[in-house]
Amino acid sequence: MKRMYKNSLQRDFFTHPTPTVARMLLGKILIRESEQGITAGRIVETEAYLFKNDPACHAARGETARNAAMFGPAGTAYVYLIYGIHYCFNVVTARKGEGEAVLIRALEPLVGLDLMRQRRGQVPLRKLASGPGNLCRAMAINVAHNGHDLRRPPLYLADDGYEAKEIITTTRIGISQATDLPLRYYLADNPYVSRK
Repeated sequence: MKRMYKNSLQRDFFTHPTPTVARMLLGKILIRESEQGITAGRIVETEAYLFKNDPACHAARGETARNAAMFGPAGTAYVYLIYGIHYCFNVVTARKGEGEAVLIRALEPLVGLDLMRQRRGQVPLRKLASGPGNLCRAMAINVAHNGHDLRRPPLYLADDGYEAKEIITTTRIGISQATDLPLRYYLADNPYVSRK
């Protein structure tokens, strides 16, 4: 299968401080290659999760079987299941062993819209990959991708030269701890953001 986006992100991109990576990921492209076809979307919303002083972070209490991928090398995937039904996709950041990551909360669909609709049902375009669970369903991301190197297929990140004009910083959503930390970022005026 020929790569649609050739400028994949390299390891050093992911080793900046996690909040910086969360902002830098905005506008980048997430690509998923599968037997059914290719789907891709522009990242429009992220949240940073930190090892220290962040009880909402899965790594806050140390390494477990569930969060082990979070302690792996920067630029790999951390995928987990919540409520027994929804997958969440994260990009591992920082140094190996630190346990930090960026949750990808929403995409602007770019490629494979019909395939995304098959996976998600007939929902409005702006909701196809808006919200972590919807994003994973639309892109067919699951626990099999946990620990995957995001520099290569079938799941990888690329840069098409897009530059974000304005980034909004807010507190994170959908959590019950450390709700006051300003670690959520999204592209201003983008209709695909999960919640303004």
